[in-house]
Amino acid sequence: MSEEMKLLIKSSPQIHSRQTTSRIMWIVVLSLIPSGIWGVYAFGLRSLIVLAASIIAACAAEYLMGRLMSKNTLSDGSAFLTGLLVGYNMPPAVPIYIAVIASLFAIIIVKWTFGGLGANWMNPALAGRVFVFFSWTGGMSRWSMPRMITDTVSGASPLGFIKTGMLSFEGTATGPMDFLSIQGYPAGSYMDFFLGRIPGCIGEVSALLLLAGGIFLIVMKIVNWEIPVFYIGSFALLTWIFGGLGFGNGFFTGDVLFHVLTGGLMLGVFFMATDMVTSPITRKGMIVYAVGCGFLTFIIRIYGSFPEGVSLAIILMNIFVPLINRVTQPVKFGNIQKEKKND
Repeated sequence: MSEEMKLLIKSSPQIHSRQTTSRIMWIVVLSLIPSGIWGVYAFGLRSLIVLAASIIAACAAEYLMGRLMSKNTLSDGSAFLTGLLVGYNMPPAVPIYIAVIASLFAIIIVKWTFGGLGANWMNPALAGRVFVFFSWTGGMSRWSMPRMITDTVSGASPLGFIKTGMLSFEGTATGPMDFLSIQGYPAGSYMDFFLGRIPGCIGEVSALLLLAGGIFLIVMKIVNWEIPVFYIGSFALLTWIFGGLGFGNGFFTGDVLFHVLTGGLMLGVFFMATDMVTSPITRKGMIVYAVGCGFLTFIIRIYGSFPEGVSLAIILMNIFVPLINRVTQPVKFGNIQKEKKND
């Protein structure tokens, strides 16, 4: 007679994973380090001071809020990552107090006001960046040329240079690269944009290193591939179709490579749009969310008054994430969808 099988019942979760909050946060930090090293190398030690100030302010705010709420959350790495991302979104010459305020706003207002990690409704780092951008626009527009370009010491980012230059430009240009060439912009090749030999925020200039870090996160299964692929894909498609109209060209003439490699697209796509707390949980939802981010980025960057649109696009789509999750949630097993009644 065989032994009677025993049924062991335990509470959820029944499926366990090696992933922990702390492990995920520090892996993301690790994936960001190469682009940060490049930013410090390209723009000098002051960039390191900006990064340090952002991280220290974020960690200090996390510690104080943790003590206030009787929680010990400093060691999970989330505050360090938020401070690092805030610093990456700062221009190299930004006043230090602006970087500090951005981190304090990100942690205290956006993260802890809604209950701490996992309860925030928008990406804290992006919220901090947008807050200081609209509060101190002048300070957030102090760009520096990378040390590899020796014929000038300061200048606008490629997107900002084109956005402001086109307002008074009386000649003709076939596209953004032609415009930069006519105006004598010192960094005017796709390779400059890809490697990071251009003005920009500290951690956003090297598309190569950000792409490598993003692929690493996908391989490690920290982020899903749907959001980066559909974000870049939708933005690239819209840019290709409509991006050339501003230069007097027809449809399907936009310079996709220029717009993908410049600005904060790579940093936003892989490291902020994919935030687990503020992005959808369903696969369909991720696609809808990513396409929405791509569409808004295109609208703001090409037709808006700002040269960049990544931060605002992601924050706006963060608002719709609860609705996206609700609409795209799968039907529970055993349930039958209600048929729509005929009018």
